[in-house]
Amino acid sequence: MSEIVGTKMVEDGRTAREIFDEVMANPARKKFGFGEKLAIVNVDPQQAYTRLDMFKTSYETDPRQIEYINTISRLARERGMPVIWSHVAYKGDAGDAGVWGTRTDTPDSLQNITYGSERHKFDPRCEIDENDLQYTKRMPSAFFESQLASYLTWHKVDTVVVTGGSTSGCVRATAVDSLSHGYRTIVPIETCADKHESYHFANLTDLQLKYADVEPVQSVIDWLEAR
Repeated sequence: MSEIVGTKMVEDGRTAREIFDEVMANPARKKFGFGEKLAIVNVDPQQAYTRLDMFKTSYETDPRQIEYINTISRLARERGMPVIWSHVAYKGDAGDAGVWGTRTDTPDSLQNITYGSERHKFDPRCEIDENDLQYTKRMPSAFFESQLASYLTWHKVDTVVVTGGSTSGCVRATAVDSLSHGYRTIVPIETCADKHESYHFANLTDLQLKYADVEPVQSVIDWLEAR
């Protein structure tokens, strides 16, 4: 009987970004690919997380993030493909935040993003069309207790492109749920942001290895422009 040999956790001193670059450089990596119709799901591009000039909870990875989000959203919209925008907020007493709202309780805490507040509002740079789907969510995934899954089914979508923030939080949760719902899932690198490059690149690596195609945003632009 052959001996079973496992693998110890690797500790080799490489940074999360170095590991990400190595994974992405692998020519043998298999992709889920695009299907026939995609939807752009823009997760929480709201002022609490994007306005460096207003809130200390905000962060920026690629300064052109929202420009890229606008570009692929416009291209999808012009081709009759759905564009969705989520943002997070709670009622005044945070009674709908659940256990997620118990970790901290400061003016900057998640559960203190109230409906209609400046923190709840989408970043004004976002180019949102009146016919795009917009809704408020409570939990990390844009799928959780929302109309997203039924909306995508009605529009006969088979591919979900996830943008927004944070990469390690709501983008990751949405991408995992997207795969779990049976969608080809794509995460364009430049359209996502996080507070630290370690979180950002470690989660992009894990998404690429397991749950999504992590691709340059240009690959989404090229696919849409070819339709």
